[in-house]
Amino acid sequence: MSYPIAPPVEPMLATLACALPEGEGWLFEPKWDGFRVLVFRDGSELHLQSRERRPLNRYFPELVEPLLAHLPDRCVADGEIVIAGEAGLDFEALLLRIHPAASRVKLLAQTNPSGIVLFDLLALGDRNLQTSPLVERRALLERALADGAPSVHVTPATRDRDVAQDWFSRFEGAGLDGVVAKRLDSRYQPGVRAMVKVKHGRTADCAVGGFRWYKDGKGTMVGSLLLGLYDDPGELHHVGICSSFTSARRKQLVEELAPLRQGAADGHPWRDRAGGVDDEARPELRRPGASSRWNRTRDLSWEPLRVERVCEVAYDHLQGNRFRHATRFLRWRPDRSPRDCRYDQLEVTPPYELSRILSPGR
Repeated sequence: MSYPIAPPVEPMLATLACALPEGEGWLFEPKWDGFRVLVFRDGSELHLQSRERRPLNRYFPELVEPLLAHLPDRCVADGEIVIAGEAGLDFEALLLRIHPAASRVKLLAQTNPSGIVLFDLLALGDRNLQTSPLVERRALLERALADGAPSVHVTPATRDRDVAQDWFSRFEGAGLDGVVAKRLDSRYQPGVRAMVKVKHGRTADCAVGGFRWYKDGKGTMVGSLLLGLYDDPGELHHVGICSSFTSARRKQLVEELAPLRQGAADGHPWRDRAGGVDDEARPELRRPGASSRWNRTRDLSWEPLRVERVCEVAYDHLQGNRFRHATRFLRWRPDRSPRDCRYDQLEVTPPYELSRILSPGR
């Protein structure tokens, strides 16, 4: 095989900003919440590469046929693999695909198929487009996929900042997590943060139910705090982690949390989740210590704490009933009771149909 550009290739990245850039010369796109993918095609050969430069073909076999049917014979494209659920994009469904059993992947591909949203073109035929301006790459991408396909899409885009700001507000209801801005005259820069992304930011008060030791610092530095929120019946759910600490702060936390470790295992709300729960059959019961879908050998062991402290964290959005990304520690809240850390404090975004975002002609 002879791809127009040989894999692996690092995707172009984005830097975080607090507001959409102003002025002329920008192209705005929705920020998709899925698995970043580079698609390499040479005739009947197709290679899907992850952001970490790993092959993805075995995890998304249902994408091969539509991509071969609709992509140009020789090309390299950049995009995002997504799965649409009843309430919008379903990142948890994507995580289920990272499974060692081919039979499991095949079943999920049939019952909950994925799609792909493309937003850039790195090569077409024998022509390397990485040094061509975005405005030209975008036009070639639209032309190459003009016929459309149920599972292969070109992302919506606009040069109007007001439209992009409206997308930022409304599209979150479909599971998208912000807006990306790119210079129309920019070239494709692998591994460089040459784009701008604006994501949703919010705060929440969370009960602290445990912690993990820092890598290579067990017993001397805290790696992350395990966060919890109570539901209406009063069960404490593990909703994510907070890990944004300096080395000095990690050492301080060891001493600060020491009193809460005494007798913490007795009656801890997560003590019955130490094993025996099928995470895939019951994703709502995902608990501390469950194995990582990305790295089965990764140590996710944790230490329980008495649930007596509350911290305020910054987060972007929820995926199901958990924080989509790691949160950022803001401050301790000694004025708050852990029992007051409930789901109903969180902002609820009205749903928005994915089909409207991906409709032809938008």
